[in-house]
Amino acid sequence: MPRVKIYQFYLIKTSILNYREVDGSYNVAVAVVNLFKNLVTQEKWNTAKDLINLIKTCGKLLVKELPLQTSAENMIRRMLKIVRDEYTTACHEQEELDIQESLHKIVTSEEEIDDYSKTVAELKDSILDHISEFHMELETSIENITKEAIKHIHTSEIILTIGKSAIVEAFLKEAAKHRKFEVIVCECSPLNYGHNTAISLSQSKIPTTLITDSSIFGIMGRVHKVIIGTHTVMANGGLRAVCGTHSVALAAKYYSVPVIVLAGLYKLSSQYLISHEDKFNQFISPESVLKYSEGILTSLVHVYNPTFDYVPPELVTLFISNAGGHAPSYVYRLLSEMYHQDDNDL
Repeated sequence: MPRVKIYQFYLIKTSILNYREVDGSYNVAVAVVNLFKNLVTQEKWNTAKDLINLIKTCGKLLVKELPLQTSAENMIRRMLKIVRDEYTTACHEQEELDIQESLHKIVTSEEEIDDYSKTVAELKDSILDHISEFHMELETSIENITKEAIKHIHTSEIILTIGKSAIVEAFLKEAAKHRKFEVIVCECSPLNYGHNTAISLSQSKIPTTLITDSSIFGIMGRVHKVIIGTHTVMANGGLRAVCGTHSVALAAKYYSVPVIVLAGLYKLSSQYLISHEDKFNQFISPESVLKYSEGILTSLVHVYNPTFDYVPPELVTLFISNAGGHAPSYVYRLLSEMYHQDDNDL
């Protein structure tokens, strides 16, 4: 791997400090794309292989410092895929694949590419153009998802959601322009993210009811659809979502209520759940669950306050991304389009 220079370390460390002040997976994804766009522009590299090694080296620094920000890791893999695609396109610019071409030839065409060490004219401009296009795709991702709202929310329906998600709020507000419906918001204790969502929706004149998490199962029988956001979509179609989401999904399955997950493609991860403690979850202060003033009791028990839940793919009915609606079983196909198999391990 190439030796990262002093100013590169400064660039990465400065960016990390900025990312920790950024709220939301979308903003982190945009920041990472901008970082690597500057890296492609300012760094000296001669071949695609040099650039791939440079991106991987800098990417490992980000992943090490931000282990739970999977959107950052996803964007690193996406940048690598863009470099590989543009190199492949440049090497085959004189060739036009026939639509009726055999599957075997399509699969093996990638193997004919060398180790990305060939010097290609105007490769830098092509990569920067592709990154700019991808940046535009990121900027319009929420708008494209919210356009699907009127297809999935109908008049007089009762929608249930949990916690706080900017994309869910935008989705519901867009639907409210055309439909009249009611929203039930689970408060997502102990952090109570749902309170902010309930206030935001009610200010937009959407009939909203805030309920405790213990009421989820009791109220689910009245619900028509569950619409939630997620922090990460795992490679098998499972979710890393705010704590309490698994309970919502289980109750929805019992009552045969469809669960719709809103997620931009930048949240699509090539990772699988291996352990709830291995780069998957974050445990925060349990003081809001069991106060430190309960001195005798706290000395006798261990209290855990996880940030995330894992929701298996069989509990999800539909994903809605900026590329449309997909079943959980289709995630593998999206992964192959978004990332290169050689970049699964950075």
